[in-house]
Amino acid sequence: MIIVLNGYPGVGKLTIGQKLAALLNGRLLDIHTVYNVAFALTTFRTPAFMETVEKIEAIAHDLIHQLPPHEPVVLTTVIAGESDWGDAEWNRLVALGDARPPFCVVHISCSLDENINRIQSAGRDQKSKPRDPDMARRNQTQAQPLAGLQAANLLQLDTTALSADEAAQAISQWVQKL
Repeated sequence: MIIVLNGYPGVGKLTIGQKLAALLNGRLLDIHTVYNVAFALTTFRTPAFMETVEKIEAIAHDLIHQLPPHEPVVLTTVIAGESDWGDAEWNRLVALGDARPPFCVVHISCSLDENINRIQSAGRDQKSKPRDPDMARRNQTQAQPLAGLQAANLLQLDTTALSADEAAQAISQWVQKL
């Protein structure tokens, strides 16, 4: 089982993913685990950055394929709109999901006020995560549709009034019904 938590920065993907992986007795691969190597050693959005991300993802996906088939894997990402890079990223996730079904997509969102509160939370700097409230405002007002709208197993979850535990519980209950 592959569960992709897709959402804009500051909506709670990592925190929910940590809780969800624990609930399902699964693994978590956060997008920042992959991207932080590229952020540290290349310039964002350059060909070297993209190549680095692709190489790290290939290693990670190979390791995921080696896990026992019954072991769920939760991945976090931000893929929205249409671009060659985003489409290629999404296609790699779909291929991974096809190899370890079911492929489950969860679109995570929250209100603008909650997004601003979360994106400014302490500790995000240490994880190389954005903390700019203007980013949350831009994402909320100019958001492109998140990738995965066509997924057979799609859950759209507004976490504004949910704790990370409650959101993880809702996702866990949803995937166990599939």
